[in-house]
Amino acid sequence: MAPEATDANSVLFESDAGTPDLGLKKTSVQRADDTPWAYDWQHVIQVPFLYATGIYGAFLFFMASKWQTNLFTCLLHLMGSLGVTAGAHRLWAHKAYKAKWPLKLIVLVFQTISMQYSVINWVRDHRMHHKYVDTDADPHNATRGLFFSHVGWLMVQKHPEYERKSKLLDISDVEGDPMLRFQKKYFFILLPLVTFIFPTLVPVYLWQESWTNAFFVAAMFRLSLTYNMTSLVNSAAHKWGHKPYDKNILATEGRLLSLAFVGEGFHNYHHTFPWDYKAAEIGSSIYNLSTIFIDFFAKIGWAYDLKTVSDQVIQKRVERTGDGSHNLWGWGGKDQSKEEVDAAIRIHPKDD
Repeated sequence: MAPEATDANSVLFESDAGTPDLGLKKTSVQRADDTPWAYDWQHVIQVPFLYATGIYGAFLFFMASKWQTNLFTCLLHLMGSLGVTAGAHRLWAHKAYKAKWPLKLIVLVFQTISMQYSVINWVRDHRMHHKYVDTDADPHNATRGLFFSHVGWLMVQKHPEYERKSKLLDISDVEGDPMLRFQKKYFFILLPLVTFIFPTLVPVYLWQESWTNAFFVAAMFRLSLTYNMTSLVNSAAHKWGHKPYDKNILATEGRLLSLAFVGEGFHNYHHTFPWDYKAAEIGSSIYNLSTIFIDFFAKIGWAYDLKTVSDQVIQKRVERTGDGSHNLWGWGGKDQSKEEVDAAIRIHPKDD
């Protein structure tokens, strides 16, 4: 794909490790323009419905449903989350590792459970997010506000800049994958089967759960939970937290979010080194269940060619563009407490 001409707000770049980034280009943060929101009325109705049924399902989860249903719901949430993180995100969007067909099939089914569009559509949006991050061509542009980046972007039509620039994006690699083409072609048949029907039938017929509890807990609450955990990466992880790797972008680091969403909260690192299969500096740990998942399949040979970044490259980048909060190579170092680091960040803000 021929590189697109740069403009005043963006420059083509190569990674610090010399690894090409799928033709992506790094953009500086810019304020959103005044283009009025053109509402997508189908999603204006669907999103509040999802939240309402999800809240009711959460009530049933804690007050009425059986423990087997609750455990099954948590398992479905984990499966859907891994489908997004280990599948759509790290495998297909960033090509951070390669997978044999059994693993591809597993994460493809998991991603369908998440109900976040087909993988091909997901990859298009995510590559646009990285290529034009926090600009009007970013589908969930964080400069439009926390609500927009979390859920509002689903309720409006895409910005004209997204529509124009997405036509130039090369996603031929995923469009040429037979498994992904099959999922996209039959998505609206597969979706209700794995997202609504299967999660409802299993509790009812295997442990005699009520139809109400099964549907609202295992289907709707689980769906709402998975979606909101994913969306926090687009919203909260572009607003709150430290920036040890690149202070010039909005993406931040958050261990709590990583714990909640299977390893995707180390967002400042990920936007700095998007080809790293760990999406974080740390490896397999409770904070990065997606990496544990990928490492397991690497051990049995189903995942291979795992890309990562050396300590030397990370250190150079931290020293060059970090906000100083890195515990090893920042100005804080291990000798300073977290309170001292936080105080220094408040005194010397790096986001302006």
